[in-house]
Amino acid sequence: MQLENSYYWFQEAIPPETCKKIVDLGLKTIEDEKQKGNTVDAYTFGNNHKQANPDLPAQGEKARSEIGTKKTYIRDSEVAWLNEQWLYDLVHPLVHEANENAGWRFDWDWSESFQFTVYHGKEDDGGFYGWHMDGVSDHTGIYRRYIHGVTPEAISEEGRMPNNYVIDNNAIGKVRKLSVTINLNAPGEYDGGNLKFDFGHHREDGEQFHECKEIRPQGSVIVFPSFLPHCVTPVTRGTRYSLVLWNLGRPFR
Repeated sequence: MQLENSYYWFQEAIPPETCKKIVDLGLKTIEDEKQKGNTVDAYTFGNNHKQANPDLPAQGEKARSEIGTKKTYIRDSEVAWLNEQWLYDLVHPLVHEANENAGWRFDWDWSESFQFTVYHGKEDDGGFYGWHMDGVSDHTGIYRRYIHGVTPEAISEEGRMPNNYVIDNNAIGKVRKLSVTINLNAPGEYDGGNLKFDFGHHREDGEQFHECKEIRPQGSVIVFPSFLPHCVTPVTRGTRYSLVLWNLGRPFR
């Protein structure tokens, strides 16, 4: 699909005090989950995240051809899931505005839980998320109803659904269409940790890879089609806090 605009951003759209409120909520949720004995490690459906492959090297920004080869792990972060209504009230108007102003005008009508993500910085192997797409947005990525005893793959011991299966009726039959990332950090709190896109080999301006430094100011928001390949580069100092949201609709036809 050819896009006139690959992404749309709002600088400093969320006030610093609100960013801090979100960070405090996310960190408390992570701590509460740990106290319950639940894992907060971010995972991938291919099980190529760090905790599943602790002896492998980090992918970092290695070639996308290594994804899924089990030569590296591609994700290292902690996450918490947030469903507070005030968060949706805060972010949804920005998604609608971006969808219109960028010229996408994708049909969407539901959002998943917010993912609060923590990337811990380290000079050699800091937190990161290697190359991936949030969704393919066609029928191959559709969410299906999970039925106990019928769905071939069971829910994991950690309570994770099989890939592309859900129990939420509002998501069934839909795909991820628009992704949102919000930078919650104050300036200078971390190095690295840039959102980076792969626009493909045939981009007219010749820029295949692009780091979105436009959203480094605190409270900046970026919206982009969920099928765009992207990564979060390794955090080399400090701690990066972000809030992610996926917005769903019927598959493209």
